[in-house]
Amino acid sequence: MSTAVSPLAPKKYPKMPAIDGVRIATAEAGIKYKGRTDVLAMVFDEGTTAAGVFTRSKCPSAPVDFCRQNLSGGKARILVVNSGNANAFTGKKGRETTSLTGQAAAKAAGCTPGDVFLASTGVIGEPLDAGKFSHLLSGMVKDARSDQWTEAAKAIMTTDTYPKVVTATVKLGDTDVTINGIAKGAGMIAPDMATMLSFVATDAPIAANVLQDMLSRGTAKTFNAVTVDSDTSTSDTLMLFATGAAAKRGAPKISDPKDARLGAFRRAFNKMLKTLALQVVRDGEGARKQVEVTVTGAKSARSAKRIALSIANSPLVKTAVAGEDANWGRVVMAVGKAGEPADRDLLSIWFGDNRLAHNGERDPGYSEAATSAYMKGDNIAIRADIGIGRGKATVWTCDLTKEYVAINGDYRS
Repeated sequence: MSTAVSPLAPKKYPKMPAIDGVRIATAEAGIKYKGRTDVLAMVFDEGTTAAGVFTRSKCPSAPVDFCRQNLSGGKARILVVNSGNANAFTGKKGRETTSLTGQAAAKAAGCTPGDVFLASTGVIGEPLDAGKFSHLLSGMVKDARSDQWTEAAKAIMTTDTYPKVVTATVKLGDTDVTINGIAKGAGMIAPDMATMLSFVATDAPIAANVLQDMLSRGTAKTFNAVTVDSDTSTSDTLMLFATGAAAKRGAPKISDPKDARLGAFRRAFNKMLKTLALQVVRDGEGARKQVEVTVTGAKSARSAKRIALSIANSPLVKTAVAGEDANWGRVVMAVGKAGEPADRDLLSIWFGDNRLAHNGERDPGYSEAATSAYMKGDNIAIRADIGIGRGKATVWTCDLTKEYVAINGDYRS
């Protein structure tokens, strides 16, 4: 299995600042991987609020059930994440593991199990032994430091080839607040909630209901608009934590989602979600190219998104991109099978600025040479105009290479 870093990895990583009220520790528990960290503890000061969105899979993991149960309280004191085992489809044993881990984490952080959040990522169906890492938690809480954000991103990786981090500083009222985010994800990535693990924290004093509103809205055009392989994970978890520590420096407390002072924060947060989501796409297993699929002229925005996902999830479209072949017939196929209103004789298709098809047939001005040259780039834009309405949507995916098959054919061995 290749361990080379994706050619689409960022050329440089941001220096991740401390967030007042958040401390981080990582450890090597040897759950599956040897010689690397695989457990993360994120410890929050008292008064931290929390929000989350999770997989819509009907086979969610035990930690997803645990988080959903605790989210109603809207408060958090510790987050524990392990990689190498998803603790999914593990039945009663899985629930026992989350319960034991929750108790150990609560004891370590000096809180109740209701203030604990858990996430697990890795192999599905293998029982996870909480004893492998629960004994490490009290030491991790003691040793946790505020400067470990990139380390945190590394500890939650599975088939990822690089850690995914992003940061922003933005004004809330007249006070600077910081937002940091990390994510993991490379395969089993498809919309319908995050399809990955991602954790964002801020020192802004924002109530849980406001965080939840912002998070739920923010995912629609970011994490729920990316797909690597059309497979939605059992473990998808995206959480947002706010310590409120910036209130000491004069940041206003926000308790209403419609508060106008939230504007700059919301914009920065949405931009961060998009950056993290695209980093996941650019680390798609075996990926060599990022593909942006835009559908315009559909009957509605929802219809446009369904057609865009039909194109983005098509193995034939994705292998054509991998082979640098401008095979627009495959886009026609994907539009046609989407089950959404379309008119063959009004359809137009572009690869980049090259219009290949127009009014239901090949564009008379189409240049194979120009389009083939375009397909050699590592950012490919495909656009289909359906020609019947005003609905539009954009989703992102990557190409499908031999490497994807190699990674996933070898995943458990």
